Amino acid sequence: MTIAQDLIDEIERFAPKALAEEDDPTGLQIGDPSQTISRVMTTLDVRPEVVQEAIEQQVNFIWAHHEAMFFPAKNLDLSVPQNKMYADLIKHNIVVYASHTNLDSTQGGMNDWLADALGMVDVLPLLPNKDGVTGLGRIGSLNQPITVAAYAEKIRDIFQVKTVRVIANDLQKTVQKVAVLGGDGGRWWRTAQAAGADVYITADVYYHVGHDILASDFVVIDPDHHMEAIANELMAAKVKTWFGESLLAFATSINTDPYTYL
Repeated sequence: MTIAQDLIDEIERFAPKALAEEDDPTGLQIGDPSQTISRVMTTLDVRPEVVQEAIEQQVNFIWAHHEAMFFPAKNLDLSVPQNKMYADLIKHNIVVYASHTNLDSTQGGMNDWLADALGMVDVLPLLPNKDGVTGLGRIGSLNQPITVAAYAEKIRDIFQVKTVRVIANDLQKTVQKVAVLGGDGGRWWRTAQAAGADVYITADVYYHVGHDILASDFVVIDPDHHMEAIANELMAAKVKTWFGESLLAFATSINTDPYTYL
């Protein structure tokens, strides 16, 4: 018999909560950690459609990257879709646990998965913690130089998005040293540039920040925050490694990207 706390313990050994950024509400979101679990679903986001899939698949534990309760509920009015989602989770005894910035920072976690997908080698943390092996973002190199345009197209295909946003003065410029930071990382573009990166890959880069990047003759490629969905299958694989056949683990089939590109 496996209880939710058994899985939580493994998750926290892999991505310790101590690695989370200040004020990040990572950890147990909803549910009873002492309840028995048998079916685990992994997801980037906990959205109503994801919860409905979990109910249909008789899931009793959701391991997410983004918190379900990032913004606290001010009431329990069930006509509000987000509140109804919480009620559905409780009604169906589904435990929800989120590993957010701690999964980003941990060794072998989100940013290492992204770096691997991007073909980076000799990888180190971009914003290292005191231990030198954990921290937000990663910086490394490609085996061969590539033009900005060609790399942007490759990134588009890697993350299976229709388009990427490229901030660059010269699309034919070659790049080889790469920095990446999953999620909303626009504020750290100067750190990536100062570290010697030729190109920085992150999401949610703001308009005026883009102008500053161009003025500094740096290159940023924004493939959308949803690039982190690459973790869904890898998180499920972690559960299988930890528990073998005693837990059924699988990734959500729902695309939770809120954007439609026409």
